[in-house]
Amino acid sequence: MSIKNIAVVTVGRSDYGIYYPIFKEFEKQKINFGLLVSGSHLSAEFGNTVNVIKKDGFPVLEEIPVLADVDGPTGIIESMARSTLGFGQFYKEHNLDLLILLGDRFEMHAAAVAAVPYNIPIAHIHGGEISEGAIDNAFRHSITKLSHFHFVSTELSSARVLAMGENPAHVIVSGAPGLDNVLKLDLLGREVISEIIGIKSDSPFLLVTYHPVTLEIEDLAVQIDNLIAALEDIDTQVVFTASNADNGGRFINEKLRDRSSNDERFLFCENLGTQVYFSAMQYASAMIGNSSSGIIEAASFKLPVVNIGSRQDGRERSLNVIDTGYGKDQINEAIKKALSIEYQGSLKDIENIYGSGRASEKIVNYINELTLERSILKKPFYFNAIQ
Repeated sequence: MSIKNIAVVTVGRSDYGIYYPIFKEFEKQKINFGLLVSGSHLSAEFGNTVNVIKKDGFPVLEEIPVLADVDGPTGIIESMARSTLGFGQFYKEHNLDLLILLGDRFEMHAAAVAAVPYNIPIAHIHGGEISEGAIDNAFRHSITKLSHFHFVSTELSSARVLAMGENPAHVIVSGAPGLDNVLKLDLLGREVISEIIGIKSDSPFLLVTYHPVTLEIEDLAVQIDNLIAALEDIDTQVVFTASNADNGGRFINEKLRDRSSNDERFLFCENLGTQVYFSAMQYASAMIGNSSSGIIEAASFKLPVVNIGSRQDGRERSLNVIDTGYGKDQINEAIKKALSIEYQGSLKDIENIYGSGRASEKIVNYINELTLERSILKKPFYFNAIQ
């Protein structure tokens, strides 16, 4: 059976930016696809980023609102329940040949769970990775076992997926598709992004993104206070980007908005969009926080990254990442190292371990040549994959 109807689940700005070059490659190869838009995309609180998708012109099959109005475990559980029901209702009314998911969000996991009773083949991007500090780690590995095709970013990720008993013929080392943006996006100049963001064009700036460490949520207030205090000691502009919709994300955003409200040196941005965000990475002096973009994409810009705490523990790193603890002095010293001439000079020849920026072509070429048999839905455990 040839693939005619492809649905792609996107639940926030983080996955959308990674998907973007895949969508462009789908269009280039004239492959029919549409987006199931959910999660923080549909929240005014998180920037209504569904409008970015519509502006970019990609086809939206359905908008599925799922986010609860409250933070905490209860809010996550309610959102997961809404996600399962919402995606399930769409699957009931539409015949899909392939569902594409990315990463480790709870909304993605719910979309995968809802697809199982409808016998929909699933392709998963960025499986096999580890982020020990977040509950997302469990969702990612669970999505792997619910999926039938796996586009992984590194050989080590491939080995982990194979160790979970997946079919070696369906595990493809594609690299990280987010890196394709570095090669294919028309990145904006410094003066243009300074005007868009609202920072001085002749002054250096730090790009800061901090997400909740969901397995250490009781320490969140101290963590964010220490981060702000450390940045106050660094005499440069600071651009905060909004946290995600995890438990604690609203708290972080409130703290960052408050700190930015009366100080022109600090700026809080709800959503920069893919083009502006990557353009900002091109000109930032360093990235600070615990975002996966610092681990995966930043090395392609030779950009120093201060990675705080345990959220990204277990992820493979290029040589541009400085790991530090949560203490104010620890963060401060790590930032000073990242900004030093010596350290920045040491990054001029580094390579990004997540690929060369051709992942979207590998992924779409594989899907374009794929013929689905009913037997694909049967998932034997491949013992020979375990080393």
